[in-house]
Amino acid sequence: MDRLIIKGKADLKGSIKIKGSKNSALPIMVSALLTRSPLKLKNLPKLDDIDNMSKLLRSYGANIKSKQDNLEIKCNNITNRDADYDIVRKMRASILILGPLLARFGKARISLPGGCAIGTRPIDIHLEGLKKLGANFSFENGYVVGAVEDELIGKHITLPFPSVGATENILMAASIAKGKTIIENAAREPEINDLAFALNKMGAKINVKNNGIIKIDGVNSLTQATHKIMSDRIVAGTFVIAAVMLNKKFEVKEIISSNLEALTSLLIKMGAKLKVKKTSIQIMPSKKLNGIKIQTAPYPGFPTDLQAQIMALMSLANGNSQIKENIFENRFMHVPELNRLGANIKVKKDIAFISGNRHLKGAQVMASDLRASVSLVLAALCAEGESVINRVYHLDRGYEKIEHTLGSLGPSIKREKY
Repeated sequence: MDRLIIKGKADLKGSIKIKGSKNSALPIMVSALLTRSPLKLKNLPKLDDIDNMSKLLRSYGANIKSKQDNLEIKCNNITNRDADYDIVRKMRASILILGPLLARFGKARISLPGGCAIGTRPIDIHLEGLKKLGANFSFENGYVVGAVEDELIGKHITLPFPSVGATENILMAASIAKGKTIIENAAREPEINDLAFALNKMGAKINVKNNGIIKIDGVNSLTQATHKIMSDRIVAGTFVIAAVMLNKKFEVKEIISSNLEALTSLLIKMGAKLKVKKTSIQIMPSKKLNGIKIQTAPYPGFPTDLQAQIMALMSLANGNSQIKENIFENRFMHVPELNRLGANIKVKKDIAFISGNRHLKGAQVMASDLRASVSLVLAALCAEGESVINRVYHLDRGYEKIEHTLGSLGPSIKREKY
């Protein structure tokens, strides 16, 4: 197992280019299951989740060629329709294979997925949506077993919550279902648009409205396509927050800044100095930051995936701050670890109360999930002295070797096995 040793009061200089989005890449990789033709993807990040999805697709018989940050996936010879537990348990996104397999083969069997321990994140919305298209489900020994009697038929589906994963699963299945599907209260995250864009390149007929309505006209088959994965807004946001916390001049480049409006507007309200351009954000040193109250919400609201990082920043800001977590019921596991570094955070149900003006000090801490891990990195960079962050395999699921990417720009971040 790996850990990171981080020296506090870190320097940060220059700029960083943001690679492709993990949350966009995973469903688009899965969409290759919908066709026998090759799907070529560019700008993929080098992450454990991408490697695990490749392993999962290969276990079904997919032929995957990898070169630098490009992949070619060909699913013309799919043989195995049981999703292997050993792979699925590591990655929540594994459930996304359900819709494509049911649409293409009429049956699928997948182990209940794993991933970060940040709440129950049930798959009910996925299953109910796919049921409306004509699938039936049963549970056997920890597996979800799905079957379609004849073929999937398009329907009008209203989601009870704008779940990103459920929207993606239904969207992929409906793209080759018979007839027209309308998804209401669909997730509006930019990653949904990127998936629809990729599917349309493959020959799908998908119209994504910005009001949470998606219309899909099912087609008989999909063809080959090439697609560049959009930049990762959560990684970009993390590094913007890092620069604000360290109060350094820094630039985050090759992004779609409009996807980060909820974050940038919040930081400006807190007193951060930002120059927001179409494909970059420049951070300038600011005189002081003030506390603020926020709550997480589905896009275009403040993303739950940046909640832990902004909490670390709030510990340094003047005055008190408050975060209400509306997406996941167990996403404050980083709080005790941030407190070990000198933060003063109290949690009452789904609200975190953060006392600002803290002087953080290095400590040994434990990562509990992906975004919690990086919040500890940010806090450690600002702390006095040295910090040790254990169990960073969570971090590697969403951030390319941070000791190289961020560590090459001033901070001292070393990785070692223990």
